[in-house]
Amino acid sequence: MKHFTFLAAIFLLSQSCGFRPGTITPTSVPPSPDYSLSSSWAALPSKADDADRVPDGAFEDKQQSAQVDVFFIHPTTYLGKGKKWNASIQDAKLNEKTDQTTILYQASIFNGAGRVYAPRYRQAHLKSFYTKDKKSADQALDLAYQDVKNAFQYYLDHYNQKRPIIIASHSQGALHAKKLLSEFFDGKKLKNRLVVAYVVGWPVMKEEFKAIPVCSTPNQTGCICSWRTFKHGFLPEKYPTGDGILITNPLSWQTDERPVSKEENEGAVLKKLKVYPHLVDAEIHSGVLWAHKPKFPGSFLFNRKNYHVADFNFYYANVRENAIRRVGAFWK
Repeated sequence: MKHFTFLAAIFLLSQSCGFRPGTITPTSVPPSPDYSLSSSWAALPSKADDADRVPDGAFEDKQQSAQVDVFFIHPTTYLGKGKKWNASIQDAKLNEKTDQTTILYQASIFNGAGRVYAPRYRQAHLKSFYTKDKKSADQALDLAYQDVKNAFQYYLDHYNQKRPIIIASHSQGALHAKKLLSEFFDGKKLKNRLVVAYVVGWPVMKEEFKAIPVCSTPNQTGCICSWRTFKHGFLPEKYPTGDGILITNPLSWQTDERPVSKEENEGAVLKKLKVYPHLVDAEIHSGVLWAHKPKFPGSFLFNRKNYHVADFNFYYANVRENAIRRVGAFWK
């Protein structure tokens, strides 16, 4: 087990099956976060956190001099046994897991482009996406989004000071990011301050937004980059596919179906923040991103065809460079 990579460990972790929730009631909902408290944030520029870290010798945390903000919405880390549909942000063990996985390996991508803000929120349990109890699942996800919305409003009122904004998100976080973009940016004045939105690991339809287009060039701003990664040649039956889905290739930053070689990949980042250059390729096909199975220590355990957990990590260095590049284009 000690030789598992970050990815393999997360894949095993995500197979928890012990969730037995009851009906959502007022007494079953954890207390609402107070975003005036730093403890309600997984990452803030004013405190030391895992979003400040970078692979040794590879990159530099530039938050203190950054002129742009990053609002990062983390994916589901509430995976195991539990009695509630929504996680408490006072759950110290869960917070530690969130910080040492998604904040460390995803939010840290953006500390070269802007100041990173990542709220803790009463995330819906993983089973919310698979249960037959759709009513409770929808209630759980709505509650989670309400926290994200409240955190973003607090951020606008107390931290932003009219600075440009990058929205970054993954999986459940991307689902909430879509709602946030619709409510705060699409056709709104705040759209003028949107550098880019990385809405990754959740399908975004091409006609979903009126005034926020797909990013189709590396320097484009005010647009959305989105992709969902699967093994090359595999099309999922249980997830949306097709040409109606918005998708940008995270190696070329274009929307065509031209395969992009792994030689264009500046570095995946896996266990212990180690950079693996030229690890994996990228090709758009029918609304998903295809990647050939990569080889890394422990990759013999990496046998799934759904590479969802690695959406950001496979392309860590390229996403990081692209965020910096779009910030420069925004100022021009």
